Amino acid sequence: MNERVNKPAVIVLPPIPAKRYFTIGEVSELCGVKPHVLRYWEQEFTQLKPVKRRGNRRYYQHHEVLLIRRIRELLYEQGFTISGARNKLDGHMGEERQEGLPEEVEVSVSMDAAQIDAVRVELLDILELLRPTARA
Repeated sequence: MNERVNKPAVIVLPPIPAKRYFTIGEVSELCGVKPHVLRYWEQEFTQLKPVKRRGNRRYYQHHEVLLIRRIRELLYEQGFTISGARNKLDGHMGEERQEGLPEEVEVSVSMDAAQIDAVRVELLDILELLRPTARA
């Protein structure tokens, strides 16, 4: 029991780079969770739906990385069960917003420049996709 008291309550995770998509290995490192745990969480949390491409490879977007960090916090740091974390994410988000800013908003506000860069990259990708169509 004393071992739990000596553990640090919050683990500092690396910043999320300004990219459009992240592989399961990258998300694993960014969130401090092993890939098999991420695959399991996809089954348990309906909000978590990475894009699957070539060879059924998973690609996570920025908002999903934030969601995984939130799930990790609920399970590992706050001690929620899977069903409790699911309920917290599903039903009680509205109550948090009424009381004040939820943690997700606080994180996204501090990452404003990264989000702007991510949107810029995504818009450039869209523009590149549209250019051949405009010439035809």
